[in-house]
Amino acid sequence: MSDKVRELVAKRVADPGAIAEAAANRVRPESLFGPNGRTMIIAADHPARGANKVGDDPLAMADRGELLDRLCLALERPGVTGVLATADLLDDLLLLGALDGKSVFGSMNRTGLAGSSFEIDDRFAGYDAEAIARAGFDGGKMLTRIAFGDPATPAALENTAKAINALAERKLIAMVEPFLSNWVGGEVVNDLSPEAVIKSITIASGLGRTSAYTWLKLPVVKDMERVMQSATLPAVLLGGEVKDADAAFAAWQKALSLPTVQGLVVGRSLLYPHDGDVAKAVDTAVGLL
Repeated sequence: MSDKVRELVAKRVADPGAIAEAAANRVRPESLFGPNGRTMIIAADHPARGANKVGDDPLAMADRGELLDRLCLALERPGVTGVLATADLLDDLLLLGALDGKSVFGSMNRTGLAGSSFEIDDRFAGYDAEAIARAGFDGGKMLTRIAFGDPATPAALENTAKAINALAERKLIAMVEPFLSNWVGGEVVNDLSPEAVIKSITIASGLGRTSAYTWLKLPVVKDMERVMQSATLPAVLLGGEVKDADAAFAAWQKALSLPTVQGLVVGRSLLYPHDGDVAKAVDTAVGLL
């Protein structure tokens, strides 16, 4: 067990109130955007959905001490503007003082566990809008998978709309990550064709009483110029698990030139790059901005 983890456990046991105190004393960023006018957000909410796999290692993200080390290193790199995670990780980062000057987005719905029979029924059991506002964070993120053949989809869309409304009432960003999804061989598979991504964008854009604070978190797919013509909402690009880093960076760079795209929200491909060099991977991504 690392010294960092021992320190965190000791704080959690002796003074649970230190987390709220750290949130209250956190230095807020002047802007959501970096000096280049773009966002560079590190995502780390995968483990809460049981998605710990990176490459051939099914439990790569399950070592909390190592994940925190990688997160802290990434957040220290110039040009990184923020982080997206669940409460357990953000609480740790607050106690470590790693969130000063960074935008913070809380992950809201994590019950659609990876590989489960109820994966589409992604209920909100993480952050809610009230907790995000109380902590002084900047917004909440919700995964919204739309499966036409799954009866859980209407409730998932309704809950996303309710979260958008609650965040908008507090003038907080709702970062919606929509996918058109299908059950294939007992697993949920996201359709990444341009036509499917366009349809997911048009459905997600219409959720809620207002879209004033809604951002979209979208995959980079073929024909991104046509895809991004389907909405005027601000968008950030997600990374996913990258097999060919050079190809991914080139695709991100091309998509970043589109007018609605505001930056990147990337997790595993930067925190667990193939060569193990987190700083290099993050700096390369920031360089695209």
